[in-house]
Amino acid sequence: METLKNMIDQEHEQVVFCYDKSSGLKAIIAIHNTILGPALGGLRLWPYACEKDALFDVLRLSRGMTYKNAAAGLNLGGGKAVILGDPSIKSEALYRAFGRNVQSLGGRYVTAEDVNTSTEDIMQIREETNYVTGLPETAGGGGNPSPITAIGTLEGIKISVLRRLGAASLKGITVAVQGVGHVGEHLCELLHEEGAGLIVSDIDPRAVQKMVKQYSATGVEHEQIYAVDADVFAPCALGAVINEQTIPQFKFTVVAGAANNQLLDENKHGILLKEKNILYAPDYIINAGGVINCYYELIQEYSRDSVIKKVKNIYQTLETIFQIAEEQNIATHQAAAHFAEKRIETIGNLQRTYLGD
Repeated sequence: METLKNMIDQEHEQVVFCYDKSSGLKAIIAIHNTILGPALGGLRLWPYACEKDALFDVLRLSRGMTYKNAAAGLNLGGGKAVILGDPSIKSEALYRAFGRNVQSLGGRYVTAEDVNTSTEDIMQIREETNYVTGLPETAGGGGNPSPITAIGTLEGIKISVLRRLGAASLKGITVAVQGVGHVGEHLCELLHEEGAGLIVSDIDPRAVQKMVKQYSATGVEHEQIYAVDADVFAPCALGAVINEQTIPQFKFTVVAGAANNQLLDENKHGILLKEKNILYAPDYIINAGGVINCYYELIQEYSRDSVIKKVKNIYQTLETIFQIAEEQNIATHQAAAHFAEKRIETIGNLQRTYLGD
């Protein structure tokens, strides 16, 4: 496994492997870029088949956080952490051992919740480090960021539908939501309130039935979601679901969802969507609501109204990115990268000026 080569290829600054015998902790922390500020990104607990899979995931996710934070206008770099383990087996010792590793980095990485971790888990990590965000409201934090992420995703769907379909309203628009967990469930509620029709899938059939009952959604098997008749595909589960096997099945005109790293191969599959005239809302732009929520908590200026106002700017950010893509005749994922990289370069130049480099 060529860890250093992978780091160099993706321009990571640091990768830390963490192990604690007594708690069973096996984790990887990846810091991609800290030009704009400390690297912030959530902690994912997942039963990876092997160390190679975990490294692949954490490197992709941390790089995505750099672009997400930059494009959202936050003074944060990009990082991510993964724990290799069974999500059904959690312990205070596991999270506190992880917290000690975070503390050892001296603030270069700030952790938060992600897949299979919760605000309660973050509180246990906090026992060992101050470099955490996404705390529950009872501890003075912003609480669960999932509803905020869903608000931003809704804004992204609105501008995408307007841009591609010319519809100023989501009434009568059909959205296929893949994954109705924390974010997906809240998104379904918002879409239902907007008058959209829903087709949903999830690996948990109980979650699907809940959406069918509450929001009159049509439930389908997990793998069937790619071929349904819908205007919008909203991936809200795990990444890499847009690939050479799934794209040929698409009848959608818009892809706009909350999942991270939706494109298996960013360039190949982003361009393929463009060639099929499917408008793609880049994932790290549309799903930035959660990290915006965490950022305001981190800088100790938390206000739900301020957070929601900032999150709703995702509409304008995507509008700008779609315009860049159109003017330069490039795919939207390329336009988003240019948008984020320009801010990193601009602020980086300012910092070098101030530091006398």
